[in-house]
Amino acid sequence: MTTFLNVVVIISSIIFALSLIGLAYRIIIGPTLHDKIVALDAFGVMLMGMIALSAIALGSIYFIPIILLIGTLAFLSTVAFSKYLERNVIIDDDRDNDE
Repeated sequence: MTTFLNVVVIISSIIFALSLIGLAYRIIIGPTLHDKIVALDAFGVMLMGMIALSAIALGSIYFIPIILLIGTLAFLSTVAFSKYLERNVIIDDDRDNDE
């Protein structure tokens, strides 16, 4: 890996780490539940970015399935939380009701 790429990866890792700290604060202290859910989704995206930077720095392709797994879990959790906020129920048993 070239020196320029090393510098870019280090600077990007620092920026991602600061962003993760800010998002963790928003997840814990967020004023509303909606803010916490959006911060949790953004935290998942930032975590995927950090893992991708680690894969670049280490020159490994074995982190790619982990990134895909975190992306899938982040998407599903965001959908589940949003559905819960909309109706206060995650799985709707009444399918005939058109509300």
